[in-house]
Amino acid sequence: MQEIAQPNPELLILLVTTRMPFGKYENTLLCDLPVSYLEWFKRKGGFPKGKLGTLLDTVYEIKLNGLDDLLRQLKQRYA
Repeated sequence: MQEIAQPNPELLILLVTTRMPFGKYENTLLCDLPVSYLEWFKRKGGFPKGKLGTLLDTVYEIKLNGLDDLLRQLKQRYA
């Protein structure tokens, strides 16, 4: 039986409380980054290494799969 991965609640909270530290969208909450910007990152060689890259990849996957409502709910609660 295959185990289903459970979302890390701390990681999800970071998506709605962490701001982009550089670039065109500097100071924008990661959850508010447009999908087009995240896609651009992917095309240009991928997300940065480390924690920021993990967060950007996570928000990208959430938006790509139409789960934006999850981010909105978390943002209302934690931001």
